[in-house]
Amino acid sequence: MKKIIISILALFGMFNAKAQEDTGNNKPKKLTFEEANLVSSYYKQDGNNSAVTGGIGSEHLTDISNTIDVTMVKYDKKDRKNKFDFSLGIDHYTSASSDMIDLKANSSASHSDNRVYPSINWSRENEEKGTTLMAGVAYSGEYDYQSFGANIGFAKKTPNKMGEFTAKFQAFLDQVTLIAPIELRTGNNTGGEGDDYGTTGRNTFALSLAYSQIINKDFQMEFLVDGVQQTGYLSLPFHRVYFNDNSVHQEALPDKRFKIPLGLRANYFLGDKVILRAYYRYYTDDWDLTSHTISLETPVKLSPFLSVSPFYRYYSQTAAKYFSPYQTHTAFDDYYTSNYDLSKFNSHFYGAGIRYTPKNGLFGVERLNMLEVRYGHYTKTIGMKSDIISLNLRFK
Repeated sequence: MKKIIISILALFGMFNAKAQEDTGNNKPKKLTFEEANLVSSYYKQDGNNSAVTGGIGSEHLTDISNTIDVTMVKYDKKDRKNKFDFSLGIDHYTSASSDMIDLKANSSASHSDNRVYPSINWSRENEEKGTTLMAGVAYSGEYDYQSFGANIGFAKKTPNKMGEFTAKFQAFLDQVTLIAPIELRTGNNTGGEGDDYGTTGRNTFALSLAYSQIINKDFQMEFLVDGVQQTGYLSLPFHRVYFNDNSVHQEALPDKRFKIPLGLRANYFLGDKVILRAYYRYYTDDWDLTSHTISLETPVKLSPFLSVSPFYRYYSQTAAKYFSPYQTHTAFDDYYTSNYDLSKFNSHFYGAGIRYTPKNGLFGVERLNMLEVRYGHYTKTIGMKSDIISLNLRFK
């Protein structure tokens, strides 16, 4: 851990030297460092509705996540602002439910895994015309899942610069490794190191539209709508489903799903020290799942350098038409799942963040100008609960 911290501070020192090369007000014509964020988090959950064991059994899971985001800026010959965002994330998790893919194993290979997810995003803003072009690519990989993503987008501000319309198209092309529960495997795939399970595809295409408007100096609003089409293998191969005759099957879901989320975001400034951030989202899809999300966060500035942000989110959803609990599906069902993420439930997520932005920087590094710690507690009415704590360091 000590070596990691030293390496991070050395990296920030390098950025600090680069940033000092351009200390004037001139727009940088060379690629120049603007900002970096290092985010680390620890997540832990418990519950008793594991989909791996048919809707019953431990959902205990821990996840340690580390992500670094770096933003670079360059103005071209036409005075357009080009921004490059580079991100790299690495997660390590342990999962009691995944370990039960093999019911007889004390600790199988699926007990823990690592996920790596780099991404690169670019945008070009023409400040005179009020237009922005954007594009990006991303990758996410772990033992049994690979995902390749790409996005393109366009934004246009209104003539008075008070409103902005944004359109973005995203595509994700995924490969799922077909690791079945051990008792349902065929051929030579019995859990050994040389097993070849095969893979299958899953594709997601999303069109996102947004319009933001500054109503006045204290009030801002944003409207959001998405259309999401998924095709391919939408089940998870290691999810068991137990029928009412005690037989066990692999989860089976349709190979198509269309989702429509609608959102509204509003920010209101109560003087110089308090901000009210509210959000509402309605969601529906063709699996008959609908949901409502309401959240409120209230950053309060306690001093010029210290602020606290309590938050609360309420979520409610109906069950998908293909869900039934343990041993309630029948042989007459064409599609079936006992994954409680598709069940009816309500949830609450609440906590707070503390942000510190000292005038002279952190740890003697002037440009290391922000430290934020956030904690949240999550509960579902079906018995699952979780906690997450995160740390964010910003270098600018």
